[in-house]
Amino acid sequence: MKRFLSIFVALVLVIGMLSGCGAKQEETQTSQNPAKESEKTEPIVLRLADVHNDGYPTVIGDREFARLVEERTDGRIKVEVYPGGQLGDEKTVIEQVQFGAIDLTRTSISPLTEFQKKLSVLMLPYIYRDKEHMFKVLDGPMGEEFLNGLSEANMLGLCWYDAGARSFYNSKKEIKTVEDLKGLKIRVQKSEIMLDLVKALGASPTPMAFSEVYSAIQTGVIDGAENNWASYLTTSHYEVAKYYTVDEHTRVPEMILMSKMTFDKLSPEDQKIIKEAAKEAALVEREEWAKAEAEAEEKIVANGNIVTRLESKDEFQKAVSSLYDKYGADYKDLIEKIINTK
Repeated sequence: MKRFLSIFVALVLVIGMLSGCGAKQEETQTSQNPAKESEKTEPIVLRLADVHNDGYPTVIGDREFARLVEERTDGRIKVEVYPGGQLGDEKTVIEQVQFGAIDLTRTSISPLTEFQKKLSVLMLPYIYRDKEHMFKVLDGPMGEEFLNGLSEANMLGLCWYDAGARSFYNSKKEIKTVEDLKGLKIRVQKSEIMLDLVKALGASPTPMAFSEVYSAIQTGVIDGAENNWASYLTTSHYEVAKYYTVDEHTRVPEMILMSKMTFDKLSPEDQKIIKEAAKEAALVEREEWAKAEAEAEEKIVANGNIVTRLESKDEFQKAVSSLYDKYGADYKDLIEKIINTK
């Protein structure tokens, strides 16, 4: 009996030692591989850059995108929004997105034309009847082709944001016809197509830094400029140029742009979530833009400014038709499709 008890006690001790060694070995392996544990819990963090400040419609859209992505991935993916140009100017950020240093950015399509030339078609003057027409184009198959067309440059467009329509304003008179524009000195961006647009309408284009426009109108160096409702208000240009003509000559849509390097690292399920979240966030941004435009117009009218709405844009469209040959010669079929979209 004593011998049996001795054997039993020895077995219990051996089993206990083996169990302890196994637990200790597992604990040692875990402590030696903390990265493995952190991979299971730490979220993927993506950075999204925007040059506009908090409260601006595009930044509101960016933050809605971030919220939707985090919610729908149960926190596995977080999008950090950097407004106010914290990560650099638009051109610098696009270059970093291309090489994966920054994951996402909100950008105008203007600087993207060097990567996809046919994007310039979307900026042709008077190509859209109105905002609804533009988004019927952009939210359809053509718009999707444009978004995907940046893949050769290692980037991917996710959705379309609204950036309003640019119209003329000046300090001299109401503009109701092309004839009314003749001889006016109009500030334009340093862009060949904008220079040609203003020339075609009979005015004198004057390239100038945006920050100089207020004083230039005030002192008579130029007669006016062109921009959307919100900018006309926030820059205080309405104070020195009281005539605003809603001709909506140019609409330049914007997008959330993503690095293809970042996108390709995600699972198909997460890629789908990212794309759907961006498109839903774009609808929020468009609503915010519409609110900003309405508020700006209300304040400008209340200030006593003269707002002129064209009865027809036909005369203006005819005057700039040569620009379609110059900038859209290789895309005539595409231009026809856009114009005929109902």
